[in-house]
Amino acid sequence: MPDHDQHDHDPDGRFADELGSVLRSTGESFALDGRPELVTGGLARGRRRLLRRRLAVTGGALALAVIGVGGVYAGSVVTPAGPADKASVAGAPERDKSATRQVAPAAPRPGEAEIPLSEIAEVLKANTPPGEWRFDGLDGKGQGISGVYDDGKGEAAFSVLLARAGRSAEAGVDQVTCPSKTFVPHDHCTDGTLPDGGRFMVFQGYEYPDKREETKNWRAVLLTEDGFLVDASEYNAAAQKGAVVSREDPPLDATQLKALVTAEAWRPLLEQIPPLPTTPAGPGVKPGAEALVKPGVTRKAPSQVTGDVPGTLRALLPEGLRVVEKGGEGEYGYVVVDDGNGKSFVQINVQYGMGGAARDLYGSGDVTTLPGGGKLKLTRQPGEKGGAGVVWWSADTMTKKGFRVVVSAFNTGAQHEPATRAEPALTMEQLKAIALDPKWAKLPAR
Repeated sequence: MPDHDQHDHDPDGRFADELGSVLRSTGESFALDGRPELVTGGLARGRRRLLRRRLAVTGGALALAVIGVGGVYAGSVVTPAGPADKASVAGAPERDKSATRQVAPAAPRPGEAEIPLSEIAEVLKANTPPGEWRFDGLDGKGQGISGVYDDGKGEAAFSVLLARAGRSAEAGVDQVTCPSKTFVPHDHCTDGTLPDGGRFMVFQGYEYPDKREETKNWRAVLLTEDGFLVDASEYNAAAQKGAVVSREDPPLDATQLKALVTAEAWRPLLEQIPPLPTTPAGPGVKPGAEALVKPGVTRKAPSQVTGDVPGTLRALLPEGLRVVEKGGEGEYGYVVVDDGNGKSFVQINVQYGMGGAARDLYGSGDVTTLPGGGKLKLTRQPGEKGGAGVVWWSADTMTKKGFRVVVSAFNTGAQHEPATRAEPALTMEQLKAIALDPKWAKLPAR
């Protein structure tokens, strides 16, 4: 459940399945060059954030920052840190021998590219305006680098990641689709299709969307027609996190960022990325999970809603509400409605297999036992995303067999924005009626 901390229960592991092929395939293909502290920190931060955000909610923009099954963020892996090699666009690198690290080369893992990081740096320098670059660990091999760039107007952190998007024709589309401002605050975003069939997105937002006075994060992503990704990020500070802002904006504008990721010079490097490994799996076992199942035991995957959750939510809305925005995917749906008195954000999750979380979810508060042994919990509380004066109302119900429906409404069109009205557009009784409607149990599942 993307916006509810107490709803971040995933006992059946379905969330990992939903992240898509690209997140599963690239986690072990990034050269770390002896930086275990980055992995440890990235894993911890990534897991916490991933459990609170779904691809369906973010429209894919946040997924751009994720690499790996464990939720390691690309920014956490490639953030510039420590001594760096100095180089200018015009000249050869000038090595700082005191900062050189002796790292024993590791054997490549299946699906891992061995692109010399120096070659990635050369393409990056050749396709950005003249300036001074500092890189860390260019002696290694992998699929991404980070550095610090200065065009004379202030230092800016930079990172580039090359990857395969996945095995299916649609893999990677989320990564080049602009998110809704309802979920991801940003100044501007453009996406589109190139003449050669590739797709791109240029995103101009913030490292901390709820603190827009701090570091800006501008990003461009290319998805080639044959399924490769080129992902470049820049900041208006010398580091992604913790650095003082050194300039008003990142150095490259939207046009320059798009030109960078679509440069033809990336093609020879992309072609060095091997095909994604295939992992055979037994009946009822998701790929990569064989080691978790005892020999001779077949694990049946839990049912997942495959019906039209967003459409059903819209059909159940009370009369008099105008839908000004809608979306969602899988078990999640949302609308922004307006009854003439201001916008109101409404969202719903429909989940099977949640019985194991019943005690935590319904152990306190305004809880009613329903006929048949189910539970209903009604909650009124302040918003949690920083919007001034935001209130959050929810009706949360679960059957005795663990089928859960939770619907929430807010008195704003986006949780991170100030309240637009005194109360949500839906009353608590209306939320309760939506959550308990029998249509949810009739949605197809697999």
